[in-house]
Amino acid sequence: MADKGGYNPYENRNVVKPISDFGAFISLLKSVVGTGVLSLPLAFYFAGIINGIVLLILASIMLIHGIQMLIICMVECSRRMQIGYATFPQAMEYSFGQGPKCFRYCSKAGGYFCDGFLAASQFGVCVVYIVFVSVNFKQLIDFYWGVADIRIYVTVIGLLSIAPFLIRSLKYLIPFNIVATILIYSGFLMMMYYLFVGLPPISERNIVFGPIEKLPLFFGIALFSITSVGVMLAVESQMAKPQHYLGWFGVLDWAIVIVLISYIFFGIMGYWRYGDQIADSVSLNIPTNEVLAQVSKAFIAMAIFLSYPLAGYVVIDIIMNHYWNKSGELKHAVLKESILRVAMVLLTTITGILAPNLGPLLSLVGALTISLLNLVFPALIEICLYYPPEYNYGKLKWKLVKDIFYVVIGLIILVQGTVFSIMNMIREWGGGQGATTGGTDGTTTVDTTTIENFTTLLTTAIAATDEPTQEPALRFL
Repeated sequence: MADKGGYNPYENRNVVKPISDFGAFISLLKSVVGTGVLSLPLAFYFAGIINGIVLLILASIMLIHGIQMLIICMVECSRRMQIGYATFPQAMEYSFGQGPKCFRYCSKAGGYFCDGFLAASQFGVCVVYIVFVSVNFKQLIDFYWGVADIRIYVTVIGLLSIAPFLIRSLKYLIPFNIVATILIYSGFLMMMYYLFVGLPPISERNIVFGPIEKLPLFFGIALFSITSVGVMLAVESQMAKPQHYLGWFGVLDWAIVIVLISYIFFGIMGYWRYGDQIADSVSLNIPTNEVLAQVSKAFIAMAIFLSYPLAGYVVIDIIMNHYWNKSGELKHAVLKESILRVAMVLLTTITGILAPNLGPLLSLVGALTISLLNLVFPALIEICLYYPPEYNYGKLKWKLVKDIFYVVIGLIILVQGTVFSIMNMIREWGGGQGATTGGTDGTTTVDTTTIENFTTLLTTAIAATDEPTQEPALRFL
């Protein structure tokens, strides 16, 4: 699409410190593989093994096609605007201006909405990362040296995050991403020891279907475990050869195939081992009084700690390049960006200290992010982009049909996620019983917080009674 009209945006894209295909591949792996994978055994309990495999593959195809559709439209907008790179909000504003009259009226607002949702979602992820790392290290340190307040750990982890977050270029974050990827896969491999020991006959598990009434909760975990819109776009924008990002054998597809294979294998083995006793995070089923399990949790916590700069990159990029330094002529830009980065780390840390249980709010932000940024907005952009009479939607208008389908699915996720999140807010902050999802015996008690995997992991991180962290100092989580 980039070669139409004699203007190729790829040839006119200017990246100061571009990253290689390998660097992009590693960054993608790290942006997708995170805490959500620990909830996948629970997802397979909800769906059943065969049904879970099929639905996870279909969900991955749908979400990744949404990202590909968005990037293709951004490139097409760049071509028509005769610029090297059109950002997500720029593409949304331009395409809406090409669409029906009702879209033209809100084209400006569309760009601001885009930035707002992207920044809010990534800010929430950064808060979750800090609290997740703090909870895991607290479990380990409490086991050996005694219980301390979680706020102390959040403060320390937040302050330690300042130094790596001062790295401004994605290129220089690649070593961190490589180490984080090695650590998190090493942690998963160590956990696999416990998943292979004592395996019951697989006939005792739901081979085809799980509890039908719990199937929506499978989608809640799966959808939030697969994609990271902001980071995926940021990686593509910084590539030396961005044309290698998409396509059947592109960087994005290779990364997702590896992630998907890992997810299916880990999810099946976790469910096969623990069955209906599976906890919201499989790490809760693994004993914490054994060295191998402790090292596994430490590796995963370290990997998530090293992922903070990548998750926060999107927020800084939006503030600096879309608003504060949009013209590129801001005086002392490096110093001001460094101050902004320190301020963001402190703000996420303070948020984690004041309100570690951000589950309901993060569920709401997550529902908005996955539905709007990954499905609805890309579909609307493509609809508007091909609305002018000189363009078309293909044979039998298949693009228009597909886009309408994406909008409908996105709105369903939006409504369901929003309703569940509001219910959680009422339960959690309205004075009622907290919406925890882990039972006192470490087993699963299904609740709406499962709709967001980050939320699930945080709200259940101290659920097991055999953990030394089951102390009053941590109950406010």
